[in-house]
Amino acid sequence: MEKGIFAGLKVLDCASFIAAPAAATVLSDFGADVIKIEPPGTGDPYRNLPNLPGYPSGEHNFAWLLEARNKKSIALDLSKPEAQAVLYRLVAEADVFITNMPPPVRAKLGITYDHLAHLNDRLIYASFTGYGEKGEEANKPGFDSNAYWARSGLMDLVRADTDTTPARSVAGMGDHPCAMAFYGAIVTALYQREKTGKGSHVASNLMANGVWAASVLAQAKLCGAKFGERRPRERALNAVANHYQCKDGRWLILSLLNEEKQFPTLAKCLGREDLINDPRFVTKADRHARSVELIRILDETFATKDLAEWRKILDGNGLVFGVVAILDDIPNDKQMLDNEVLVPFENDTMLTINSPIWIDGAKKVQPRKPPAVGEHSDEILRGAGYDEAAIKQLRSKGAVG
Repeated sequence: MEKGIFAGLKVLDCASFIAAPAAATVLSDFGADVIKIEPPGTGDPYRNLPNLPGYPSGEHNFAWLLEARNKKSIALDLSKPEAQAVLYRLVAEADVFITNMPPPVRAKLGITYDHLAHLNDRLIYASFTGYGEKGEEANKPGFDSNAYWARSGLMDLVRADTDTTPARSVAGMGDHPCAMAFYGAIVTALYQREKTGKGSHVASNLMANGVWAASVLAQAKLCGAKFGERRPRERALNAVANHYQCKDGRWLILSLLNEEKQFPTLAKCLGREDLINDPRFVTKADRHARSVELIRILDETFATKDLAEWRKILDGNGLVFGVVAILDDIPNDKQMLDNEVLVPFENDTMLTINSPIWIDGAKKVQPRKPPAVGEHSDEILRGAGYDEAAIKQLRSKGAVG
């Protein structure tokens, strides 16, 4: 079995939902030994996500399969001193401790940086929050829908136009980019530890990542730039950087940034060579000035063929465009499969979504199915030096599940 770059790295995932635990998942993809710490009984509340209204239904817990692959689970009731003592023993031998609990909860459960740092001077304490660790909102809980998507301005910016309602996010769309930033913080701290021998406190948060995602336009605002109106698709300022509906109802988006060279090719692909010398559209300035007219023409043309036909034509002529994919496309997306964006679970044909980084010569572990609540409690406790009598006593006190 492939061991991976982080083989031997011990990570404690004392977090819930997506952003922070997903950073631990990436570490596990590269071989880290990740222990999920969750409350006895129901475990991480994220296990229940598919049961909430509006989520897809099926026989598999898709949310947990994705975020908790490769991990082991120990069930600890950290409100009990005996469970905290178990955690402290694990921390003493760990390399990374990950949490996204609100600061008051960390204090109550004995898992603040000050609680843990003195136990292990090589520990990377990785803290993830909604709105950062300073200021009046430091203790405020956040989800990606509000702290990332809404607070950053993205929710307002991506609406179709100024007359439509703010755009709703989908589950995890902010959390997963945040996880990669958080992973980067942890790995940077591990690199620093290689140089200094000392651990450190690292942090990231939903709000900061959201503004980073919106940073091109946010920076324009910070520079005092003047903004135009958010125009609907039909009135876009550039017809060749716009999306169009095909005969079968599917959409594609053109991204012809070098339009002086590419517009004649596009016209030929569309069977509209007449547009090349049409006095309304001869120059780039002409096309932009009459973008509404050109969009109307392109709408009519794209509506004459199915997406698959247009895809073959546009790809065959080297034009830059993208398919507006739907979820039904993903399981059979050959490019994703060829590039291991989608990979099978160990001993299974079911696919899962790979973490989006690859390193030459460092093969990732094949994803393993996630654990049940407390599935590895006894194994982890034995590894930490507890004998059977001590484990039994911990269970009798409700500290371990």
